[in-house]
Amino acid sequence: MVNRMQFYIDGAWVDPAVKKSTPVVNPATEEAMYEVALGSKADLDKAVAAAKRAFVTYSQTSREERIALLEKIIEVYKGRMKEIGAAVSDEMGAPLPMAERLQAGAGLGHIASTLEVLKNYHFEETVGTAVVVREPVGVIGMITPWNWPLNQIACKVAPALAAGCTMILKPSEFTPTSALIFAEILHEAGVPKGVFNLLNGLGPEVGAAMAEHPDIDMISFTGSTRAGVDVAKRAAPTVKRVSQELGGKSPNVILEGADLTKAVTGGVMHMFNNSGQSCNAPSRMIVPLSKMKEVAAIAKGVADKTKAGDPRAEGTTIGPVVNRGQWDKIQALIQKGIDEGATLVAGGPGLPEGVNKGFYVRPTIFADVTNEMTIAREEIFGPVLTIIGAKDEADAVKIANDTPYGLAGYVSGDTVESARRVARQIRAGNVNLQGVPNDRTAPFGGYKQSGNGREWGKYGLEEYLEVKAVAGYNAA
Repeated sequence: MVNRMQFYIDGAWVDPAVKKSTPVVNPATEEAMYEVALGSKADLDKAVAAAKRAFVTYSQTSREERIALLEKIIEVYKGRMKEIGAAVSDEMGAPLPMAERLQAGAGLGHIASTLEVLKNYHFEETVGTAVVVREPVGVIGMITPWNWPLNQIACKVAPALAAGCTMILKPSEFTPTSALIFAEILHEAGVPKGVFNLLNGLGPEVGAAMAEHPDIDMISFTGSTRAGVDVAKRAAPTVKRVSQELGGKSPNVILEGADLTKAVTGGVMHMFNNSGQSCNAPSRMIVPLSKMKEVAAIAKGVADKTKAGDPRAEGTTIGPVVNRGQWDKIQALIQKGIDEGATLVAGGPGLPEGVNKGFYVRPTIFADVTNEMTIAREEIFGPVLTIIGAKDEADAVKIANDTPYGLAGYVSGDTVESARRVARQIRAGNVNLQGVPNDRTAPFGGYKQSGNGREWGKYGLEEYLEVKAVAGYNAA
């Protein structure tokens, strides 16, 4: 049984300083499944002290020791994949096959990718008479979201371990079980005590205390832009490093001459994946104005085949969104799109047909959207696609960049050369061409209000390293 009423601190499961809990609700049934303990500043202080003690020795471990540790974590993780998938499906509503394959698989993929980076990374280099050394930052505070829980946990924890850092993880209170299983995996794999600590809690309490804590050297945060701004403000007085991956309103530019059926179908399916709950979702499809009706018809065909239903039922394409608050927000934005004059092509307000409970959203598509409309400006974080018309390529680029966000972009053209040309003009940290998915060895992160810093591959490892120049090291 997963222990949901204790925290993992200093290599052991411990009781909270103050007994406090919150229910974890299944979004498919709207029923509470169990309670999970919530932490306080006293629990955080205990975890930080453990991490600070452990850093003294763990920071001095060899590359070979850390490689062996990551290899063991991978071995143990593989045996818990189905359990992780089931937990993610129950807690945030992802269809079970998708949760097992993609949600649990993403975590494993990032650990494996980090292992390969660690095997070949150069921690020292000669620059003139100096040697430049890359050393672990120290104690890391990690705050992770509910939408891709294992993806975000693993792409922080794995490189921090590889770098020689110690850490405190505060996962989302909406998806605690998969994080607790992850803690069990690390314990079984032999992570030294105090190196990894897990504390459940609420953002305004534990998350805020982490950002302010003088003995935490760095915060790695993934979540909303609003919460990210608060974290940065709280971290500023201690001048700790802050690395953030925040919201997005990513453009999907389909150029004149592109294979419309392929590009539109792929774009809609990507948008609806995970019930639209991905920060890099291609939520603004920008198409030639003359093709608006044709694009809308193709998109409607995809929406009509997208089944929102029970995450454990065969044939379900997308499950519910995570909770009542998200559902209410999405419903309000769908209504706003109608009120502001966008053309409702598919879906709309309310529950899908035949559904009378659960936080399900109808797969929704709006056409004839202008980039000034609320549904084109705000991150909806649900299965809602906006289609915007552009006069020409220059107009498409202008619309794509007319957003406070800059996490991702997508481009489909008649040739890869035309897609490359537009990609270079998009102000975003990740741009995908011709439907090719992200590469875990390449960096992931945003421009503008989508954050700072990078995750994945060697770029993720370097977030957890300080740079020290030792002049005269190579002097004659």
